[in-house]
Amino acid sequence: MNSKKIIMTGGGTAGHVTPNIALIPKLIEEGYEIHYIGTSKGIEKRLIEEICTKDIKITYHTISSGKLRRYFDAKNLTDPFKVVKGMVQCFFIIKKEKPSIVFSKGGFVSVPVVIAAYLNKVPVIAHESDITPGLANRICMPYCNKICVTFPESLAHMKGNKAVLTGSPIRKELFEGDRARGLSICKFKSTKPILLIIGGSLGSKVINDTIREKLQTILKSYNVIHLCGQGNVDEKFRNIEGYFQLEYAKKELTDLYAASDMVISRAGANVIFELLALKKPNILIPLSAAASRGDQLLNASSFKNSGYSIVVLEEEIKANLIESIGKLYQNRSKYINKMKASLMQNSVELILKLIKETI
Repeated sequence: MNSKKIIMTGGGTAGHVTPNIALIPKLIEEGYEIHYIGTSKGIEKRLIEEICTKDIKITYHTISSGKLRRYFDAKNLTDPFKVVKGMVQCFFIIKKEKPSIVFSKGGFVSVPVVIAAYLNKVPVIAHESDITPGLANRICMPYCNKICVTFPESLAHMKGNKAVLTGSPIRKELFEGDRARGLSICKFKSTKPILLIIGGSLGSKVINDTIREKLQTILKSYNVIHLCGQGNVDEKFRNIEGYFQLEYAKKELTDLYAASDMVISRAGANVIFELLALKKPNILIPLSAAASRGDQLLNASSFKNSGYSIVVLEEEIKANLIESIGKLYQNRSKYINKMKASLMQNSVELILKLIKETI
């Protein structure tokens, strides 16, 4: 067993990969050899490949994986076999590589990895971003040594003595954004305050539709950067002054954050902790309980109660969005001061310490 070899996993959405990406530079700095287990077509493969350089070397292992669903789908009959196949593949990958530890960020790809690690007697640390654990992490919990949680409220949902409050790892480069570079990307002609819209890597139809429906009103007071998701750029809005749309921001995201005065976002744990770390006044529009397991509603409620965010529910977005934007801008100093007073910290060092202790 190599005491400086770690296997990481997590995928299906960017939210199950970016915390791993935040940890990787520090792990490499500490001398760890990094391997990553994911699917061949998942977003995790692309995101991991994008960060590889001559200094950041990651060995990527591809496995079969089926999606875990809470609803009926014909694929529910075949996907369990894909999970079993993936578990066998993981068992032999871990047996061959002999890592000292596995770190799992969740998502359906993580289930066979965690169980295979357990069968190989390799310790596992998992990370749960939301207040209540997702389905994959619930399945993985019995096979984990420790589970890192992001919110203090999460501790009540974890059985045994496995939960450790670490917060969410934030990528170092997020703090290195440049406002001037961000403004040059957008090419705005006016100096109006800038509103950044983040709908997630796949975008949000309800947010996209509402922003475009009310765009003329919004543009009277603000410039708008709209990250609208894959395939959601609308050509009809291409040449409107003060409106810059982009499917998905990669390296330029740090500069767009730096250029922005306020943010409207979904309430996934990773993005809201980025907003907290950057002290960006924000409006959160959580996924409804009908479209999710309700985790974003809980995340948003926690941030609202802490004084970090205004929350607008999906069913209220058309009626309340414009008023909420005005309220946020008028009270932006209050929200910034609340975020500055937060005791939440970047968890990279805390998680690294936990990895060392578990090894």
